[in-house]
Amino acid sequence: MPHTFFAPDLSGHSYTLPEDESKHAVRVLRLAPGDEVVLVDGRGGVFQAEVADANPKRCQLRITHETQVPRRPYFIHVAVAPTKNLDRMEWLVEKAVEIGVDRLSFLRCARSERRELKLERLHKIAVSALKQSGQAWLPQLDELTDFADFLPTIEGATAFIGHLEEGDRTPLARVAAAGNSCCVLIGPEGDFTPQEIAAAFAHGVRPVTLGASRLRTETAALTAVHTVHVARELAG
Repeated sequence: MPHTFFAPDLSGHSYTLPEDESKHAVRVLRLAPGDEVVLVDGRGGVFQAEVADANPKRCQLRITHETQVPRRPYFIHVAVAPTKNLDRMEWLVEKAVEIGVDRLSFLRCARSERRELKLERLHKIAVSALKQSGQAWLPQLDELTDFADFLPTIEGATAFIGHLEEGDRTPLARVAAAGNSCCVLIGPEGDFTPQEIAAAFAHGVRPVTLGASRLRTETAALTAVHTVHVARELAG
């Protein structure tokens, strides 16, 4: 199977890999002129190409065929409060991209233990997962945002909040197929505060449950992504 490379700035009928990718392609993968590769631009473009010049500093590729993969007919957006252990967020990004997510937002909540977040490494993990899983669309990763500032941005979408407070909650699987754009809010390790939950309700966000088990933050976020996919598939 041809190796896949990420080419976000691809245009025209040729592409030159960055130096680090060129070195990997030529020195590690041993690609030679005429070898076939695949390029993805993260915007639905999938390109078959062949090596034109196996230069370890500037490996040049010739585009031979282009396919545009349409977006799925529904949009999955998960907003999650990052965990103190960044490894768990890296795991979430990798697996959510593999399963298929369109947007990941990161929330700074009252009980959040992580108050800062750098997206550079998470972006690299998302790109790696994109290539590995054969996806064509790279999800949007949003900067860490205060919960109160985030809420107004989701008005108009079908939005849900998973929390552990007492009260009526509908299983996400029953309602996830409503609307073409779904946003699920997942709180920090200490859960959302009652004030945050009330603020979400005031913005039209509906309470849901992800099952009987108490899930870790990253597990809950990934479960939400998978649940929306399954609900949409069952809805036809």
